Amino acid sequence: MSAAHARGATAGVLITFEGGEGSGKSTQVERLAEWLAERGREVVVAREPGTTAVGEMTRRILLQTAPDGLAAEAELALFLAARAQLAEEVIRPALEAARIVLLDRYGDSSVAYQGYGRGIEPGRVVELNRWATRGLEPDLTVLIDMPVSDASGRRGRPPDRLERAGTAFHERVRRGYHRIAGEEPERFLVIDGTKSIDDIQQGIRERVEKLLAGRVPQRTESG
Repeated sequence: MSAAHARGATAGVLITFEGGEGSGKSTQVERLAEWLAERGREVVVAREPGTTAVGEMTRRILLQTAPDGLAAEAELALFLAARAQLAEEVIRPALEAARIVLLDRYGDSSVAYQGYGRGIEPGRVVELNRWATRGLEPDLTVLIDMPVSDASGRRGRPPDRLERAGTAFHERVRRGYHRIAGEEPERFLVIDGTKSIDDIQQGIRERVEKLLAGRVPQRTESG
């Protein structure tokens, strides 16, 4: 069952952004949100883990205070908790109000990081994601792909706990993303992250325009 069909014909649209560390996802989310708002679209922007109180607390644990040796299962459980709260508190209400949700990371991140990266069976991670979100699936996933060596040079701050995981880990994550996208090509837009910010954004806008055509009503002066 498609995400749109599961939510009903009048529901909003969920667009997720994925990629390795330093791929520029956040910049592209911000620029797309501004572009959509200028065109009268109702947009909700969120990040994972984060946005909700539970999510922000979990983010601090996962990226800052948890030990580097945190068990993979414990790491996944924390991500799932934040994801479940975000789906319940932010994503589902926005979709029911026919808004466009732009989400910086979602379930595919756990499949790539805790599945392919940490070694938890990826299919099991997919099942747990569906359980945690009650089947809330993206309509479109933008994967900004770039070599690990290129991305590591973009950081302007000390690395967080996941960024410190090492090159071999992040190479497994990247290969995992490739496999996920290959299994669902109709849902994914894979973009070369070494292109310019403007070129990446243009490619995203073209795909989003096709997705939104006739699906989400524009805001009116009275609405």
